[in-house]
Amino acid sequence: MRVLRALTVTAAATCAAIALSAPFASANPAGGPPSGGNGGPSNVTVNPYSVHQGSTMQVSAAGCGHGGIVFSHGNFPQTNLSAGSIGFATVRIFNHASPGHHTLSVKCHDNSLVATHRFTILDGRGAQGGIGGSLGPSTTETAIGASLVGAAALGAGAHVMRRRRPIRGRA
Repeated sequence: MRVLRALTVTAAATCAAIALSAPFASANPAGGPPSGGNGGPSNVTVNPYSVHQGSTMQVSAAGCGHGGIVFSHGNFPQTNLSAGSIGFATVRIFNHASPGHHTLSVKCHDNSLVATHRFTILDGRGAQGGIGGSLGPSTTETAIGASLVGAAALGAGAHVMRRRRPIRGRA
């Protein structure tokens, strides 16, 4: 009877976790139109803002549902921006790029408007390490981890309940 109660509670918790993660999975289907219309690129961001010569920089922009391009003459080669509600591109700064403040431009494939954003190139070469622990888990990774922990708890609870049953003939 206790196992049935534990299974019922675990099933309810699993259903709640799936129901809560569904909005994240269907927020904007791949290739769907970006939210807010097609007014060209907006909300352009760079990470990091200050980057060494020869290092990479992540650029993101909203509003380019069919992708686009990112460019900054003399600082990095023209790079494709991914499609979706928020497009991403990783650019590698030229080793010979001039240190100082510069501007990059983002242009969507389906719109002639151009958005710009400033960034800074620092003198000298930075460390060529990977991203390592600098990024946290995404919502998808968090949901998967939580469901795995729940499944492990269910299995452990069922195992403990099964082992606690008295053996017939013993009191």
